[in-house]
Amino acid sequence: MDNNYIIQVEHLTKKFNGLAAVDDISFSVEEGEIFAFLGPNGAGKTTTIKILTTLLLPTSGKITLNGYDVLSNKSRVRKSFGIVFQDPSLDDQLTAYENMQYHAVLYHIPSGFQKQRIRELLIFVELWDRKNSLVKTFSGGMKRRLEIARGFLHHPKVLFLDEPTLGLDPQTRKHIWSYIKELNQNEQTTVFFTTHYIEEAEQISHKVAIIDYGKIVAQDKPSELMHRTGTNSLENAFLSLIGKEIREESADATDRMRVRIRNRMGRR
Repeated sequence: MDNNYIIQVEHLTKKFNGLAAVDDISFSVEEGEIFAFLGPNGAGKTTTIKILTTLLLPTSGKITLNGYDVLSNKSRVRKSFGIVFQDPSLDDQLTAYENMQYHAVLYHIPSGFQKQRIRELLIFVELWDRKNSLVKTFSGGMKRRLEIARGFLHHPKVLFLDEPTLGLDPQTRKHIWSYIKELNQNEQTTVFFTTHYIEEAEQISHKVAIIDYGKIVAQDKPSELMHRTGTNSLENAFLSLIGKEIREESADATDRMRVRIRNRMGRR
């Protein structure tokens, strides 16, 4: 493994019932980088992130994270990352502090450091004054901020974010990214996020990989993708590369899989 890369993916494929949701993709993420995985709904983003975080087995391919093989050294890999899922994963019946404390116990954070670390992160995401409030009373944006704080609790080498701002209003999305960018800089944590918001990928990421129908179409710095396609925005570069605007892709993964099956049957 190249020491500059904290994530290396080589020829990764994942098939469901013979159909490739992820189709022979390869990419690398440098340590400390903010890496965007950009694509329409159903393109293979969530499947990839589930494989990287040991939640799903690949059909084939090799993956290393923080120097560990994702398939053969799952326990080491899991200690190396934090994750914020697309769907909320907090316990609504616990307070913000109790959610953080439970995570600290799961990750074996020494009791002497727990209070200090929880306090500094809750202050950072502006939730310290609500530390004793039940999470069920929180807004969507507050829950997201708490999940991000929880994801950073054990000083992970990599933070995975699966559509972290989905369903949030533009102002809240902007605030969420300001927290993530500052934590990335302060703690040198690599951030790998999936999104279908092109402006987020353009403004936040150091590098972008564009995925469509399970294949990586292009990967580079946003400015280089624009230069390569002769366009003045990542949205226009995306349109140039895959031939359609991302917002036209409203179908979910199941619908897109049905389309692939129909197309496949039609070619027989």
